[in-house]
Amino acid sequence: MIIKKYILLVILCLIEQIYAQEMGSKGSDTLQKKDYDYLFERIETLADDKLKQLYYLQYFLRKAKREKNFEEVVNAYKNYLHYSSEDLKLVYADSMIYAAKKSYDNALIGSSYLSKGIVYYARKEHKNALDNYLIADNFISRTHDKYLIYKVKYNIASIKYFLGFYDEAISLFTECADYFKEENTRAYLNSLHLLGLCYNRIGNYGLCSEINKKGIQEGERLSNNEMRSYFIHSEGINQYFKNNYAEAIKKINYSIPSIKKNKDFGNESVGYFYIGKSYWGLHKPEMALPYFIKVDHIFDSKGYIRPDLRQNYELLLKYYRSKKELHKQLYYTEKLLKADSVLDNKFIYLSGRVRKVYDTKLLLAEKERIQNLFNKRKYNDLIFTAIIVVMLMVLLFFAYRHFKIKSIYKLRYEEYMQKNKVVSKDVANIVPKGIDEISEDKVADILIKLEKFEKDKKFLERDLNSIKLAAAFGCNPKYLSRVIYHYRGKKFVTYISDLKIDYLVTLMKKDKKIRKYTNKALGDEVGFSTTQKFSQAFYSKMGFPTSYFVEELNKTSE
Repeated sequence: MIIKKYILLVILCLIEQIYAQEMGSKGSDTLQKKDYDYLFERIETLADDKLKQLYYLQYFLRKAKREKNFEEVVNAYKNYLHYSSEDLKLVYADSMIYAAKKSYDNALIGSSYLSKGIVYYARKEHKNALDNYLIADNFISRTHDKYLIYKVKYNIASIKYFLGFYDEAISLFTECADYFKEENTRAYLNSLHLLGLCYNRIGNYGLCSEINKKGIQEGERLSNNEMRSYFIHSEGINQYFKNNYAEAIKKINYSIPSIKKNKDFGNESVGYFYIGKSYWGLHKPEMALPYFIKVDHIFDSKGYIRPDLRQNYELLLKYYRSKKELHKQLYYTEKLLKADSVLDNKFIYLSGRVRKVYDTKLLLAEKERIQNLFNKRKYNDLIFTAIIVVMLMVLLFFAYRHFKIKSIYKLRYEEYMQKNKVVSKDVANIVPKGIDEISEDKVADILIKLEKFEKDKKFLERDLNSIKLAAAFGCNPKYLSRVIYHYRGKKFVTYISDLKIDYLVTLMKKDKKIRKYTNKALGDEVGFSTTQKFSQAFYSKMGFPTSYFVEELNKTSE
């Protein structure tokens, strides 16, 4: 593959040299008086005339090399990268890095690695993209170039979004949107778009819709409609999660032509998937099928897959199982296994969180079973036997699992009740000390405010974060988080969650009515934004779910 790229580069250089000779020395004499801005303008103007554009690209590079102007040499290769075919983009990115290193300029080197990372990201090679973003950050963090610093933040946030670190991505995209609003229109709109996608993934569909609407309005205000289709695409997906299937189909279909024109196969695939799921939700599987097949074609041609697209193959299997088409079942079982293999390699973080309908071992067993049935055509008795065996195994597994989990919960409950008999440490009597660059007085001030914050139960406020609390305290969010970590032994999010859970547990012990609340009502009672976040926080703190806690409390009361 690498050899092929360099062969293409050599051929391209030969074509440039031939054309340069045909242009003659007269053209070169004229261009000698021109500056880089003029040459760049000609390169942009001649975008539709590739042969003439090559001449100016080459002259730009030669002029920069002749003058030993490393910044412009990097810009010259960047011009090549922008206008070259996909096969050559990485070659020119490497040339940018090579030239930048000669300059010993951290900003220039970091910017070049960033460009290479962006090329990888466009190819959906996210691991390679992240590697280059981190190298870029290493160089750019040594500079005072705020634009490049935020550009790195944006790209790392994009990787975090892709890998499922949505809360961290939201924080970074919010910072980027605030900065780029006055600096770069397209980067500002991109930040808003990805911020909306993050809110969709954490289940905040209302805020996602607000950001999509704001993105379209801001694009109109700033006379930049390049992202309009992406906001409509995002809102279409958001409407699917709101169960507005017809509206989802309408919006995503509207956005697809523009996304295809941009050769954005990732968002194209996601769009097809949610159109298919919308038809499926409308009980129209025959209309959903062509869109699921399009997702599969993109996986074949581009290798693009992400955790939510895994369900594409589950639904295809479900469809063909209902049609009793063994050949198709076998085919899509193999594709699902392939998708799982890619996801396991790409998504170390997500692979443990994404719920799989089919365990890999069961998939392999299913594949073998279908293959045997397909070859022998004697499958009626085998299917019946296999179902009975699997059901027995599943029943035994769940019976064992239920007993095991109950035992663990019981032990954790007893440990918790025993711990609560011990008098907790009086945090009010802690002697404050300075922490690194944070003065002793500042630490003391923050601790006093924390004590009042806990006493007044301000932690019950919904959507509380370190920025809001720091603003209320009149201090730096970073200082606040470090003081909390040092004196409370927890990160900020865990600290707030644990306060909420401790308060709720006290209520549940005292008030039997509270025990009858649903998880949603319990979460609302103590200020959690979603039921899922409440359930996760309760389990993380207590080691067992609310249902078990209520059950044990009721037993004690009786």
